[in-house]
Amino acid sequence: MMRSILVGILVLMAAGIGWLTFDFYRGHYSGEPYGAPFALVDQKGAPITEAAFRGRPSVVFFGFTHCPEVCPTTLFELSGWLKTLGDGGKNLNAYFVTVDPERDTPEIIKAYVGNFSDRIVGISGDPDKVHAMAKSFGIYWKKVDTGDGDYTMDHTASVLLLNGKGEFSGTIAYGESADAAVAKLKRLANEG
Repeated sequence: MMRSILVGILVLMAAGIGWLTFDFYRGHYSGEPYGAPFALVDQKGAPITEAAFRGRPSVVFFGFTHCPEVCPTTLFELSGWLKTLGDGGKNLNAYFVTVDPERDTPEIIKAYVGNFSDRIVGISGDPDKVHAMAKSFGIYWKKVDTGDGDYTMDHTASVLLLNGKGEFSGTIAYGESADAAVAKLKRLANEG
């Protein structure tokens, strides 16, 4: 019972954060590439910069591998949406950026995202650089002590959509219907 209440509260918080995040994006959209330049590493340890978000539309989700519900659910759904698109979505890049780089090394992220899809690329790096990148994308995150010597992370639960120029093109909210999500991804893929 207590777990159900806690999960319910977390879902409501994620929905609220998602709405606030969307409002932030809507207010900051300028037709320019979104976010600040960054220099991180992908799940193979190779350098990755904002250039990865240019040339093809991108789907970007910020989360962490110890996430109990929102992150695995979102990555599972994203994998399904990409499969539903088939060849119609082959030009979409998909990224999972950690908000917990202290625990989420490239090796851990590679194993984690590999459980969902080979289409999703994990991104990590130096904690200060990861957090600066997340902040520039308007992502909320906060380390929360669980009281047992461990911690969890509160974070934005929306999926960001960037067009081929790296410009903000919309979001997919946590819990949004599969039909709506796939329609948004189709539009994004067609924007090129």
